[in-house]
Amino acid sequence: MRLLIVEDEERLAKALKKGLEMRGYAADWLSDSTKALNRMLMYRKEYDLIILDLMLPGMDGAILTEKVRQASVTTPIIILTARNETEHKVDLLNKGADDYIAKPFSFDELLARINTILRRPTVAEPVILRIEDVEMNTATHTVKRGSREIPLTLKEFALLECFMRQPNQVLTRENLFDNVWDFNALSGSNVLDVHMKNLRKKLDYETQDDQLFETVRGVGYRIAGAVY
Repeated sequence: MRLLIVEDEERLAKALKKGLEMRGYAADWLSDSTKALNRMLMYRKEYDLIILDLMLPGMDGAILTEKVRQASVTTPIIILTARNETEHKVDLLNKGADDYIAKPFSFDELLARINTILRRPTVAEPVILRIEDVEMNTATHTVKRGSREIPLTLKEFALLECFMRQPNQVLTRENLFDNVWDFNALSGSNVLDVHMKNLRKKLDYETQDDQLFETVRGVGYRIAGAVY
């Protein structure tokens, strides 16, 4: 397992690197946030996990995390933070961090958190989803088409997320019901058609050339376009 440590406090970084290497991990260390961002983008498949200090000079850990998630880097990130407020923790998680640990911390606790994350499935779901000029942020629960923010209901958002996680694939009515509604919903009712009509009206607000959704008669629906 190869880890990247991004920490400007040399003493702490060297202690982490030594401790991790003694546990069998390969660990690289960077103290510069810009170099760290470039490394994460260029070698996104090289690291199994990133340990990232929040209070970095120049670009802090929260902004760095947000940038790599926007670039579809899914490598797990643990943020080291001296702040312990709930609102602050929520913000870090919403920006794409997988976990955080408040300073001062024990190395054993950090090691346990690393091991927990590395036991998870290797394919992480991206926070930012893009198809054509539509962007969905699943953390902040916002959707934009171009520069225009699209207000969606909870069901409309859940429907759109189903399509954006499976672009250019036909989703059957049964599949959509299973993912968006509970067992009490009737798959034979017109509730799906009503929500699809509203969703299309909100997203396909320009001309016929900008239509994202396709109806596959007798089967279901598909969202078609280039994925970014």
